[in-house]
Amino acid sequence: MEENIILGIDPGTNIMGYALLKSAGNRSEVLKMGVIKMTRLKDQSEKLTAIFNAVSQLITDYKPTVLAIEAPFLGKNPQSMLKLGRAQGVAIGACLHHNLQVFEYPPRKIKQAITGNGNASKEQVAAMLNHMMTVPNDSDYLDATDALAAAVCHQSQNRVQLGGRKFSGWENFLAQNKDRIITK
Repeated sequence: MEENIILGIDPGTNIMGYALLKSAGNRSEVLKMGVIKMTRLKDQSEKLTAIFNAVSQLITDYKPTVLAIEAPFLGKNPQSMLKLGRAQGVAIGACLHHNLQVFEYPPRKIKQAITGNGNASKEQVAAMLNHMMTVPNDSDYLDATDALAAAVCHQSQNRVQLGGRKFSGWENFLAQNKDRIITK
């Protein structure tokens, strides 16, 4: 049974949610989840440095191989999206620096994977995750469960089952089934 650890991130410049999901076959276990608060930091460069350092520390401590991160979306304030994009970019940069594979998922896709409804609220996502698994969230913020939702979305999107064998994705399937590939 192949075991891997997925780092899920809900990016933010004031509060960033994170979750580490250990996946082995059909079993999943939350290793750690929480938020990184940067509200006391006033300067954008300090916040971005804090994000890079925190993500790097999580990678060093838990050894994930994959990042599943929520993509920024355009809300009412384009300035907020720019700040969110910077936070996301720094988190991705930290993961690339540590040789993690990076997968980005739109918020609607994450909500759809967890609740079956792409328009679900953060509270509905958190409630469904609590129903699906043990979620050790001591935080008052839903950013941590959003990060876990990104990790669970990645896990469900990358499970391909053929002939009783499980593959982590198409690349893995093709590598193990070269005899099935037809080239012209």
